[in-house]
Amino acid sequence: MHSLTERSPGSPPTSYAQQMATVALTALAPASWGTTYAVTTELLPPGHPLFAGLMRALPAGLLGLAITRVLPRGSWWWKATVLGVLNIGALFPLLFLAAERLPGGVAATLSATQPLLVAGLAIVVLRDRPTAWRWTWGAIGVVGVGLVVLGPAARLDGVGVLAGLGGTAAMAGGVVLTKRWGRPAGVGPLTLAGWQLTAGGLLLLPLTLAIEGVPRRIDAGAVGGYLWLGSMGGLIAYTLWFRGIGKLPVGVSAPLVLLSPLVATVVGIVLGESLSLLQTLGFVAALAALLATQLNAPNLFGRIARGGPTEDPIPDRIPDPIREDQIRGGRIR
Repeated sequence: MHSLTERSPGSPPTSYAQQMATVALTALAPASWGTTYAVTTELLPPGHPLFAGLMRALPAGLLGLAITRVLPRGSWWWKATVLGVLNIGALFPLLFLAAERLPGGVAATLSATQPLLVAGLAIVVLRDRPTAWRWTWGAIGVVGVGLVVLGPAARLDGVGVLAGLGGTAAMAGGVVLTKRWGRPAGVGPLTLAGWQLTAGGLLLLPLTLAIEGVPRRIDAGAVGGYLWLGSMGGLIAYTLWFRGIGKLPVGVSAPLVLLSPLVATVVGIVLGESLSLLQTLGFVAALAALLATQLNAPNLFGRIARGGPTEDPIPDRIPDPIREDQIRGGRIR
């Protein structure tokens, strides 16, 4: 089995430049997710959100397992399953369902509420008290995205709205629990991504076969769409995302999801859409909210200034049955 090492407690503190590099790499994940709506509407066969979620999750997860050759042990069997259901199994079909039944703008606005949901859950699960700064800029981010993507032609479909909110809530719970549980020693973010994508994909497999089945026609464009969503939007994105969640305070990583609707807007412009003055102001407001959460994050930069570690403590990382072997050997056998 392969083993992946993590930064030891005695390692030098993370520098400002290193932390900004972590933020930039983590931001690539929600940026790639911003292409999901365009890929879904332009390339994928309609009426198959479960199949789209399955194709995005299971092949990527199995590839991740093949690369790392590491399986969960002990309590991480059920933890990986719970995270896989929240981050993958529930999120993917709800996301594709929302993308099919709602205009991209409405779906994007619903997803932009995730930082506020994460902040609320973090109070209960992580005992993290968000500052007024985070609440304020989180709300500004939602308003900004709403100005960009909502318009008089925006139609509201009840099922689509519930799907969008459900997917956003599922991923918010996944973000908080991922921060809470961390990763077993010797397990890297690629392994964690492989576990969750596989767990989510296995959940979707019987549901897809029982409810939807396989689309009658999958053309070359659809194949390319599935490959993009499973690679850059799947295994690569989630590896970067889980790496960032482990290294960044939750108040810094969660607002990065605002990039998803902003990238979706840029993709729309490339495809021929245009922004009004009000939409442009909303884009600037959402971008300002994103930057504000990064440039005024006391949990991050206060620690850097003091020369302390930047990772938040995760109180229950030790009591896993597999920890004894990991601590003795520094790897998963």
